[in-house]
Amino acid sequence: MSQLPYMLRETAGSLRKNVAMVASVVLVTFISLSFVGAAALMQLQVNQMTEDFHDRLEVSVFLCTDASTEANCPTGAVTGEQQETIEEMLDDGAASQYVESWRYESQEEALENFVEGREESVRAASLTPEDMPESYRITLVDAEEHPILSELFAGVPGVENVADQQEVLDQIFGILNGLTLVVVIIAAVMILCTVLLVSTTIRLSAFSRRRETSIMRMVGASKSMIRTPFLFEGIIAAVFGSLLACAATWVIAEFLLGQWLPTQVTGILFITGMDSFVIMPGLVLAAASLAGLSSWITVRRYLRV
Repeated sequence: MSQLPYMLRETAGSLRKNVAMVASVVLVTFISLSFVGAAALMQLQVNQMTEDFHDRLEVSVFLCTDASTEANCPTGAVTGEQQETIEEMLDDGAASQYVESWRYESQEEALENFVEGREESVRAASLTPEDMPESYRITLVDAEEHPILSELFAGVPGVENVADQQEVLDQIFGILNGLTLVVVIIAAVMILCTVLLVSTTIRLSAFSRRRETSIMRMVGASKSMIRTPFLFEGIIAAVFGSLLACAATWVIAEFLLGQWLPTQVTGILFITGMDSFVIMPGLVLAAASLAGLSSWITVRRYLRV
């Protein structure tokens, strides 16, 4: 413990002498871990959206209209008897065990829901209720069982087709996961740059203090006493950069995802700044570990004691 104040003084002195290189380490660490934080935030958002949408995922059973040409619609529009059969399946039949709730959507309601948000669309303005199909909107007990429900209703008379939101959601999540992967790749490249820069900084620091190191060896200083200040130097610079990355991660989560995007995109539950605190310890730990490891390897290789 008596050696610790000396080591800290040596570290502080070295940081002052190598301000430019240390600043470079801080900035590169900040940028690289900001990418890591952004990727983690994107994954948190995808996970939250997946859970939220799965809870609200609906299967839509579209009924035949006069214009239907499907084999299930030989008489054109769905009949009252066919609708009763479908509702019996939902309430007490083969589909009931998979159904949490269902609601009927008339042609008028379908048109109203379609036109909502599309008031300026010429096509939407020219539609009439007769152009829209009636449907049953079904919420499942387990969203993963949507293929079973689709299969049950696929050949039922009066049903034109069965659709669910899972395919659209899979496409959206696929794009988001792809973007996350791109950010992770960029972050990995930047982290490699950080490791190399920390290594270079420690080498230059060791070279500039080679005379002091030689004197310490001659007076019998231990290896740990000589090497530890160099390790502290790399770790402190990297940790400081990681703290800046933590701040950037919080800003992204709080203001971009938590405040701005909800005003632009409705119907989606976004993460907030509080969620970023889950990521921050990992960023700091990653910075300290990578900087400590690269510094230790560099010191052992280039600092002979």
